[in-house]
Amino acid sequence: MKERTLSIIKPDGVLRGLIGPVISRLEKEGLKIAAMKMITMTKDQARGFYKVHEGKPFYESVTDFMSSGPCVVMVLEADDVIGRYRKLMGATNFKEAEEGTIRRDFATDIEKNVVHGSDSRENAEYEIGYFFSALEMAEG
Repeated sequence: MKERTLSIIKPDGVLRGLIGPVISRLEKEGLKIAAMKMITMTKDQARGFYKVHEGKPFYESVTDFMSSGPCVVMVLEADDVIGRYRKLMGATNFKEAEEGTIRRDFATDIEKNVVHGSDSRENAEYEIGYFFSALEMAEG
């Protein structure tokens, strides 16, 4: 069943020139890019995006990091895209990620782990709506 998810190439991935390698892996996995743009979030925008984590110990550092430079935000579409993309990303802690995953191959620490992906349909819907309007997404 086709579904959509949000993908972010985080500031560390953009800074290190990993946009192409990440997108290549997405396409090799058969994940279609329905929308894509480069943005730089303000601290307030990053706080809004990560509001579900407000009050947690990492909230300030993650919002500082995510507003530190440009990101590439994408809407991915495919059958079981949330599960497939999360497997391709690997564990949040890159040291625990499986060989061949994006995070295992490219991350430098638990926060600078190159990519973000929605963890559920509900979060995907919210996260996609945070960055994209319906007019910005390709159909099909």
